Amino acid sequence: MSKKKIGIIIAVVVIIAAAAGGGAWYLLKDNDGSSADKVFVESVADLISSASGAQNRYSGVVEAQESWKVNKEADREIKEVFVEEGDMVEEGDPLFEYDMDDVEAELAQAELDLEGMQNEITDYRNQIEQLTKEKNAAPSDEKYQYTADIQEKENSIKQTEYNIESKKAEMEKKQETIDNAVVLSKLAGVVKSINDSNSNNDMMSGEDTSYMTVLAVGDFRVKGTVSETNVQMLSEEQPVILRSRIDEEQTWPGTISKIDTQNEVTNENNGGVYFESEGGAEKATKYPFYIDLESTEGLMMGQHLFIELDQGQTEAKEGIWLFEGYIVQEDELSYVWAADERNKLQKRIVELGEHDENTGQYEILSGLSEEDAIAFPMEGLYEGVTTVTNADEVDYTSPLYNQEGEEGTEDGQTPEGEADPGEEGDFSGEGDLSEFEDFSLDEDLGEEGDSGEEDLGEEDSGGEEGTLSDTADTEGESDSDSGELPEGNKAKLAQ
Repeated sequence: MSKKKIGIIIAVVVIIAAAAGGGAWYLLKDNDGSSADKVFVESVADLISSASGAQNRYSGVVEAQESWKVNKEADREIKEVFVEEGDMVEEGDPLFEYDMDDVEAELAQAELDLEGMQNEITDYRNQIEQLTKEKNAAPSDEKYQYTADIQEKENSIKQTEYNIESKKAEMEKKQETIDNAVVLSKLAGVVKSINDSNSNNDMMSGEDTSYMTVLAVGDFRVKGTVSETNVQMLSEEQPVILRSRIDEEQTWPGTISKIDTQNEVTNENNGGVYFESEGGAEKATKYPFYIDLESTEGLMMGQHLFIELDQGQTEAKEGIWLFEGYIVQEDELSYVWAADERNKLQKRIVELGEHDENTGQYEILSGLSEEDAIAFPMEGLYEGVTTVTNADEVDYTSPLYNQEGEEGTEDGQTPEGEADPGEEGDFSGEGDLSEFEDFSLDEDLGEEGDSGEEDLGEEDSGGEEGTLSDTADTEGESDSDSGELPEGNKAKLAQ
């Protein structure tokens, strides 16, 4: 085979290889594909069985419909307690008795004081009677002094009468205290607690300071706790779902009956667990709210529950209802990222039905089955990436999860700062050979003469003819006789 033919073949092969390499680079650049990329997918069946929309959960505890907290008087001592924790009591039953020795002594002293003041009034009146007689018998120039003395005694009587009324009111209070020395239950129920710590004055401790608590017998209610940041999300008469903390499939319907923003929740145990998002370094204030139950079957006093707003999450729906976050809507099409039979990611067109605004779910009419597995949409996903059903198999150091910095690069450079293959011209990646039409194997090889040489035309910038010579294999030479292509063709190959 002639050297000219060999040179032409080499040139064509180089061009095709360059085009193929550039195209492959371009495709990889476009979709950031990498064999290390993997995406976690979850079965539709699992998603629709657990999806109920975003829910705030609040802690709650079952308590009596009514309770009565008895506060001990700070300046009184308990003489006797008639009940114990857990005892059942009826309305009017005695609970405990105050020590009234000091009060009885104070009342006795007040009675003596009252008697003394009444004697003073009698004495003042006797004096006034005597002064009146003397005034009538005295000369006219002395009557003025008697009149002043009489007015003074009358004023003393008025002051003493006022003191008597004050003393009587004081005595009535003391007598009432004595009469109420025995505290009687205001309702029928059970004695929940008796506080013997004598810490009733420690109001800043955050603990329940009541001396005794009695829970009414009857229907239950649920006491919930909400932070000040979320209290505006609740309203009275709002339906809720109470969920067992042991078996979340067990639920009870209820309605918020009261939101008490006037009384903060203390550190007493009302569930211990909160599921609200609370930002900031300071702990948010919490308020109690109360729930009336439609049914108390299966509930126990003191049982802890989860509380959710009723947004239809417990209602069974036919068909596939998918959370809207998994659905991508572009123009008039809707699709999900689904795994195909080869465990590769693909765009799966789906037909949407009704939309449930409460749960944020769309009804899927077609395009998806419960056996399919889908991925949550994220930036940079592309068709063909490997899918896995085990999240531990995902390599988050792969290019798919590290795309930061790709945008905003200067023209002519890749994100790594390397020269862009398209810098010398608009390289489409499709291997455009239009400028090399003269290199036709059918035509050029067929026109070869006996001399074995063929004019390649005036392709170089100087207009000189470039031929393949007998010294084509010589290394280090740079002129047209060295067997290299003319400068014009080399420039095109470089493109």
